[in-house]
Amino acid sequence: MLELCYRKDVIEAGCDEAGRGCLAGPVFAAAVILPSDFYNDILNDSKQISEKKRDILREIIEREAEYAVAQVNPLEIDQINILNASILGMHRSLDQLNATFQHIAVDGNKFKPYKEIEYTTLIKGDGRFMNIAAASVLAKTHRDEYMRAQHTKFPHYSWDKNKGYPTAQHRDAIRKFGTCEEHRLSFQLLPQQLPLL
Repeated sequence: MLELCYRKDVIEAGCDEAGRGCLAGPVFAAAVILPSDFYNDILNDSKQISEKKRDILREIIEREAEYAVAQVNPLEIDQINILNASILGMHRSLDQLNATFQHIAVDGNKFKPYKEIEYTTLIKGDGRFMNIAAASVLAKTHRDEYMRAQHTKFPHYSWDKNKGYPTAQHRDAIRKFGTCEEHRLSFQLLPQQLPLL
């Protein structure tokens, strides 16, 4: 069972991102402050639950919590790299929170100071704390929604199914049609070919 948050003695924002491993689309990040009496028995790391459950949870979280979602676009990712872009996205989501908070709980092991506020990085935090899990659900559902919308503009990449991840189908489409403005050109979009002997 997940705990509500890491620090119980202060108001804490949970942070997570989605889309770091994708070849296309922005990286999305979310920050969530849950009410002290919040409980949900299906809430977990967004990768561990079905799309249907994520959509149900998104509605609950957005109704009951203080939250914000932000994105960092592919051009920015190419300029500053995906790790810095993920942290920037989390900072942008924290910027948008209306409530004050004294601590930030971050999924993973890398973060940069945000203002003067204390933070703790927590490996697999999205499977341990509800506020981080809630942030992972919002980041994932908002990103998936964005990629479905991009699918209508660029249908040959099948982003309604692969959401920009490096599936064989997505890479085949890159081979056939090339890249578009949503692709991260600093990423290895296609596997390197083995040299001919």
